[in-house]
Amino acid sequence: MHPPVRLRSLHTIVPDTVLLQDEVRDVFAAQPDIGRLARRIVGASFNGSGIDSRHTVIDELSFDVEVEEPVFFDRATGALLSPGTKTRNEVYVREASRLFVEAARGSIDADPDISASDITHVITVSCTGFHAPGPEYEIVRALGLADSVQRYHLGFMGCYASMPALRAARQFCAADPEAVVLVVSVELCTLHLRSSEDPDTIVASSLFADGAAAGIVTARDLPASTRALRLDRFHTAIAPEGEKDMAWTIGDSGFEMILSTAVPQIIGETIIGALRPLYAGEQELANAFEEGRVGDRVAHWAIHPGGRSILDRVQERLHLSDEQLHPAREVLRVNGNMSSATILFVLQHILEQQDARHGDRVAAMAFGPGLTAESALLTVEAAEAK
Repeated sequence: MHPPVRLRSLHTIVPDTVLLQDEVRDVFAAQPDIGRLARRIVGASFNGSGIDSRHTVIDELSFDVEVEEPVFFDRATGALLSPGTKTRNEVYVREASRLFVEAARGSIDADPDISASDITHVITVSCTGFHAPGPEYEIVRALGLADSVQRYHLGFMGCYASMPALRAARQFCAADPEAVVLVVSVELCTLHLRSSEDPDTIVASSLFADGAAAGIVTARDLPASTRALRLDRFHTAIAPEGEKDMAWTIGDSGFEMILSTAVPQIIGETIIGALRPLYAGEQELANAFEEGRVGDRVAHWAIHPGGRSILDRVQERLHLSDEQLHPAREVLRVNGNMSSATILFVLQHILEQQDARHGDRVAAMAFGPGLTAESALLTVEAAEAK
């Protein structure tokens, strides 16, 4: 029997520049290269997103910043510019590197039982840029970790990628109970915003944002001085009928997201089959799931807020309460969809702001290209309970 593996010391960061959804909507709707139909789609997508604000590393997108030579947004004309992928990726290398290190340091500093010298593995997650040596290398060097620390990077997997990162961390700890795994996700989605008449691109432009999150995964028997989530079980499912409805490719003017309006419907049609194996290992949960009352047994729900319509469909199909969807909706409202980092924001919200008690169960779900559904079952461990 393996000792329990826990996720501790979640730490989240958003860039300083705030994008107000109404202002961004008006900028996109005013672009000269889009027609009347596209302007209507912009209005519907932005207004129905469930988002009030987002954050970006691109300072010049702020109306409060003067830029002599704009690259992304010309305030004088109101035009969204179209820099090449190389230019966008150069900003990623600079800004993501800083956020990876800052998030990693923040997670370690937040844990009274763990220091940098304890870290044995680093797993980084990102799909919005590339460079090598990569972010996992930069974390090791910047934080003075041992050269022997095992390093892994999960790249270009999309919004669900923090889930397999946590699952891999759990497997490392199951193999070595003394392992301490640092998991860090940074996504700079706004680097790839662009004006377009394509409905999928418009939807993506109304949702995506920048953010960073980190946490520590370990099975070490540490003093109970921090709230944690025990990682109980993971499951991966694929809805192949949605393979072309959610995708992420590299174009000449940035990365190009395909996020069709069919995604919520596909998730709604497949979510029961996708989740059934996750609960099969516990008879009471399995019975509750089959009877449509799993929300009675699982108190907290960390659903990746890929968009408001996705959350609506998940809530409807699983018969969840408004309170159970509040963490996901609140993260979406304040921060938008930060791709893979978002699920860690939602888990942090549950631990720190919801009425999460020791022993409460937590269900986590994230969706991404494939159409892939990653799910996990976790348990809250309160700081004083050990």
